[in-house]
Amino acid sequence: MTRTIELEDDLAERMEGHLEDDETLEEFIEELVAIYEQEGRLLQEGA
Repeated sequence: MTRTIELEDDLAERMEGHLEDDETLEEFIEELVAIYEQEGRLLQEGA
């Protein structure tokens, strides 16, 4: 299932400023979510 997320132009521009080489916004968001999930696990485990 595919979902569409709308971003304000200024947020999209800020995010694009952090992309590496040919990285897409989708890949960048996937990486952010993975980091968020990992940190959440660490906090729940008390690390």
